[in-house]
Order: sequence, then structure tokens, then C-alpha cells
Amino acid sequence: MYNQRPWAKCQHNSSFKGSELTLRLSNFPPAVPFSLCAFSACGSALLFSSIYIIGCLVCCVTTYISEFRSPSFLDWVSSKIQIPMDALQIHRTSSTCISSLRSASTPPTLGLLGQVRFAPLCNRRGRVFLHRTRSVRDRNEGEFRRFRNRSSAVEGEEETEIILGAERDGRIIGFHLVPESDDEEVVDSDSTTSATKTIEEEIEGVKGEEPQVRVTHNIVFVTAEAAPYSKTGGLGDVCASLPVALSAHGHRVMVVSPRYLNGSPSDKKFSGAYDVQCRIKIPCFGALQEVAFFHEYRAGVDWVFVDHPSYQRPGNPYGDNYGAFGDNQFRFTLLCHAACEAPLVIPLGGFTYGEKCLFLVNDWHASLVPVLLAASYRPHGVYKDARSILIIHNLAHQGVEPAATYSNLGLPPEWYGAMGWIFPNWARTHALDTGEAVNFLKGAIVTADRILTVSEGYSWEITTPEGGYGLHDLLSSRKNVLNGITNGIDVIEWNPASDEHISSCYSVHDLAGKAQCKSALQKELGLPVRPECPMIGFIGRLDNQKGIDLIQSAIPELMQDDIQFVMLGSGDPQYEDWMKATESTYRDKFRGWVGFNVPISHRITAGCDILLMPSRFEPCGLNQLYAMRYGTVPVVHSTGGLRDTVKNFNPYAKEGNDQGTGWTFSPLSKENMLAALRVAIRTYREHKSSWEGLMKRGMERDCTWDNAAVQYEQVFEWAFSVPPYVQ
Repeated sequence: MYNQRPWAKCQHNSSFKGSELTLRLSNFPPAVPFSLCAFSACGSALLFSSIYIIGCLVCCVTTYISEFRSPSFLDWVSSKIQIPMDALQIHRTSSTCISSLRSASTPPTLGLLGQVRFAPLCNRRGRVFLHRTRSVRDRNEGEFRRFRNRSSAVEGEEETEIILGAERDGRIIGFHLVPESDDEEVVDSDSTTSATKTIEEEIEGVKGEEPQVRVTHNIVFVTAEAAPYSKTGGLGDVCASLPVALSAHGHRVMVVSPRYLNGSPSDKKFSGAYDVQCRIKIPCFGALQEVAFFHEYRAGVDWVFVDHPSYQRPGNPYGDNYGAFGDNQFRFTLLCHAACEAPLVIPLGGFTYGEKCLFLVNDWHASLVPVLLAASYRPHGVYKDARSILIIHNLAHQGVEPAATYSNLGLPPEWYGAMGWIFPNWARTHALDTGEAVNFLKGAIVTADRILTVSEGYSWEITTPEGGYGLHDLLSSRKNVLNGITNGIDVIEWNPASDEHISSCYSVHDLAGKAQCKSALQKELGLPVRPECPMIGFIGRLDNQKGIDLIQSAIPELMQDDIQFVMLGSGDPQYEDWMKATESTYRDKFRGWVGFNVPISHRITAGCDILLMPSRFEPCGLNQLYAMRYGTVPVVHSTGGLRDTVKNFNPYAKEGNDQGTGWTFSPLSKENMLAALRVAIRTYREHKSSWEGLMKRGMERDCTWDNAAVQYEQVFEWAFSVPPYVQ
């Protein structure tokens, strides 16, 4: 661009005729001039063009001197053009000046002097700058100087245009040109020194600031769900918020997800997406499968939905009341193939994303994408500069199907080794079972350029036999590209100061509204309204991973204390029935809400004093982040993302020295969970100041997606710093 070419400031002024060029050294008085004698009017145009080119070339040499600073090079340049290269002034004087600059009152002996100088090109703590001034010289009556100000020039001041640029490893990486004003004034040159000094002092004031050089990418998220269009858990929340955060950082972001239609009111969520009139045929499962694309541009992100009849059925994205869909492998194979084609064939905003993309594939549903890039695209010269990053949200779900289904995936036969998987002996169903299978997640682990998990703790846990689910050896072998980044939350939706779902808003500076939320929740659930009674909440899926069996075994003992307990969730029918029975047994202390309801989840989060999360494993966990945001103190099992985000309360720590935001317990047992809960209950009752400190520290915690997006950008940089893992 223009402002990246410092020599572009040396421009020919067509208002001069019959000119004389003087090249003068600014740092070596007296100056050694190189004069070109006056030439005839008929040859002035040709000579001036030559002079202009020479001036620009000299400026170029001066600019690039920062690249070649050896004394031998400097001496060679000086010997060839006979001037030192620290600084350069180009003086152009004229016998005739055609200008609006006080032309009526300016004596004809005045000539316009255009001056450009580097002052000098050397490091000033990582900064380099260029001064450009213009002046008018009166050869008979003294010297005057014109100074141009960005707003307006006034007499007695001089302005200089300053081009600031950063210099890294001796390279000038950019300039910023201060635009000139059209106003011109003739002022006394005595002010030049003071004005220049003032500006140089201003430059010194910012000399420590390094300019932000942001590299942007074309990013393609591939996911089975993305809120608000589809959601069953944390994956939908992540793929709803992270793309928006990355788009706000300047990246071009596309999210590719199925267009689920189940005949319910939720279908209206896709009403903003239009058919882009693009059909492709995907060779898989023994035939050519035709899919269409729908598109909606929202929040700076291209939301692309893959349309196929297999996505149009009652239930959630993965199953219905009878269990998981039997054709899930087919449905998500289509998604992966379509996601690889979308950047090439869909002109969003008039332009496709192209081949140099960064694919972020989420969990096993999208794990075929890195394998397709390596096996089906790069051998044909497509996506050679693309990268893929696998994001593991839950390693327990791997997309394992019988080995015989490999031929349906649309992959070359020789790539079976990437997808092939053999179950250990203890996991086989019978003595004749060979244990052979295809494993989608394993295919991505061995072909993706980098691997991420949704918390640092979980990135370590999946490399252990206890947390690796049979893939720990593979993950350990790729430990050098395995990282963890803790999820953020939507701080606009989850904001106690503006939440429309709660009865009274509050903030870290005014907690009065939280007590009102508690009273309103007790009244809504039919519990006795008792502000002094500790209220414990649980929100989550009803299965063994979430530790529901521990809560079930601890409830009889916990109900002996003076507390209230509220649960919200759905899942295993046996736990749903248990919740209903427990509510009947402890009508004044326990409430169980079977199902999931967004407004109720907000009210439970705001109204409870304690949030319990006894998960056996938790890749990240979002409910503890929501709870802390609302001043509800979490009590969690020390695992995965729970350990990373909840700091154990230390009542003896000095103020401001990691006093903690909740309680953690380990190992996982009913006794340890009850012990941690009772410490929290006693603190709530007997140490109000400590409890308020716990609430405020949790509410002040930075859990925004912007913080996580910065960490993702670092991983992007690492991914593109080396060739693709599989070429």
C-alpha cells in the first residue's frame, strides 16, 4: 500500500519549471552538493523525470539500509554514490513558483523547498521514523519556513509529517503516514527547532509501544451442533461463541453444521438461512449422495448448513427416545465431505474461502475432515496449504463402527490404517470377536496438524490410561502438539446485571439482588422461603459421568442437615425416577426438575448459594463458570476443567493472594463430597465476610471468549509455522 512505501513521499511537484536539484547531506555540515546545472525549458520534462527516479532510488536504498547494516555495505554504498546513507535531504529550488501559498504577496525570489529526510534510520528501541517538511526560503530577506498542521497551520509553529514504523530484526515492517492538510501558511523558521523537538519528544513517549501485527485466517469450524440452531451440551455453546470471538479478531469464519429439521417449533431457528443454490454429489456409502447448502450471515460469521434428508427427523442431533440413530456414521460422513467442499464451491460475499483454510474439527462427528484432506485432496494438489486442528470436547465418544464400514467412507483403500482400530481383549464381546473397527476420532488424532482440548487439565488426563479411553498411547505420541485452552462463556447472555430470566439483577458491586433471586426461586419451587438456609443446586445430564450416583447415595445423609437441594436435568430414566421419588420423600427440602429449561437454569444459578458438580471427569465444564459469574460458590471434584477453573478456598491466605473461589475434593467418593459440602455450608453460616469474598472473586474472574480466542490464535500461528503434518 501507499503508506508502506516511504519513498513515495518523494513526489514530483508539477508547479515547478526550470528547476535545479540539490542533494545535500543533513548530518555532515557543510553539505556536499551535487548540482545539476540549469537546463533549457524544452528538456526540463525529461530531466525532471530522471531526477525523480534517482531521488526515489536513493530513498529506497536509505530505507533498505536497515536490512544491511554491515560497515562494508555502508562503505560500498558511500563510495558508489559518494554520500553517507544516515540521512538524506532532497532540495529542489525553482525560479518560478505557481502556488496558492500567498502568491500575491510572496516575492518572486522565494522558491518552494521540498525536503525529505530520514532522521536517521536506526533503532530507537524498536521504532523508526521519517520526517518530511516543506519550507519557503527568501534568498534576499532571510529564511521563512512553512509548516503544515493536521488541523490548521498557525504562524510561529512548524509541523512535520511523521511516518512511524516498527523495526524487527532490522526489518521495517510498516509505516503510518500522517495525512497532510490542504491549508498552507508561511511562518518564521525560528519555531522549527522547538516544534521538531516537541514532536520528537512525543515520538519518544510511544517508543516502547510495539505495533500489533495480526495475521488473519480463513477459518472453517466443522461441528455437529452450534447454538442457537442446535444444542445438546457444551459443544453447542462453544461452537456458538468461539467463532464470533475469532471473527471479532479479524478472521473470516465459517461454521459448517447440519440443518436439523424435526418438525417442531425449533425449526424456526433456521428461517434466516437461505438456499445458496449450490448442489454437490458426495461419493460415499456406495452411491453419489446429493447435498445442498444453506447460508446465514450473523454476528460476523458465515453459518453454513448442510441439507440432506437424513438430518430431517424427530429427536435431537444424535438420537431420539429409543437411543442413538443407527445411521449416525452416514450422517456425519456426509457432514465431513460437505465441509471439505464448502470453502471451494460456495461464494460467500462474492468470494469463496479458497484452499488456504484452517479447519477446526470438533469431536468425532467432524474427525473425518483431516483424513480427507490428507488422503483425498492433497495428493491432487488441493488444500496443500491448509491446516487442521482437532478439538476434543469429550474423548469418551469416538465414533467407533465395525471395520467393514470403512469402504463406505469414501477414502482410498490404502488409508485404512489411519482409521483402523482394534479393541483390547477385555473390551471384546466374545471369544471369536477380533476387535477390529474403524475409529473416527483416532483418524483425526493421527492426521491433524495440532490437537486441542477444552482445558489444560484435560489435555493431560487424556494421555493417561485412566482418561485416555484406549487412545492414551496415540495421544502421548503427539504430546508435542497437544494443548489445552479453557472454554469461555457468553458474558452477555450470562450476566447477572442484565439477565432477563432472573427476578432481580445484581452485580459484584451490589449483591442485594442475589438474596431476592433466592427468595423468588424458593417461592417458585414451592420450598419454604428461608434466606438463612443454604441452598445447593445441580444442573446437568443425569448419568454416571456427572456423578449422579454419588448424589443419590449421599442425599439421605445430606437431608439430615438444615439445607435445601434443587436438581435440574434429564438423562438416564432410572435417575429421573429417583429424582421424582426423592422429591416426594423430602417435600420441604428437595426439588427435582426433569428436563432442561433455559430460564429455570438461569434462576437456579442465580438463586442457589452453592453449585455441586461431582463429575467423574469433566473436559471443561461450563456450569461452574456460570455459577461463579452469578456469585454462586462451586463445590467440585478436582478433575479436568473443574480443577483448572475452581481454586480451593484458603481461609488463611492474605487478601489478594489466591484465596480461592470455591471448594474442590479428591479422590471422588461420597465421604469426600460430603466433607467439602459441609465446610462450605459452615462457611456460609458462620463466616459471612469470607463468603462474600468468595462470591466477589468468582464474579470478577475473567471467563470471556476474547481471552480464549487470543490463546487459539497462538495455536494457529504454531500450526502454520511448519508444513502440514501429513503431506
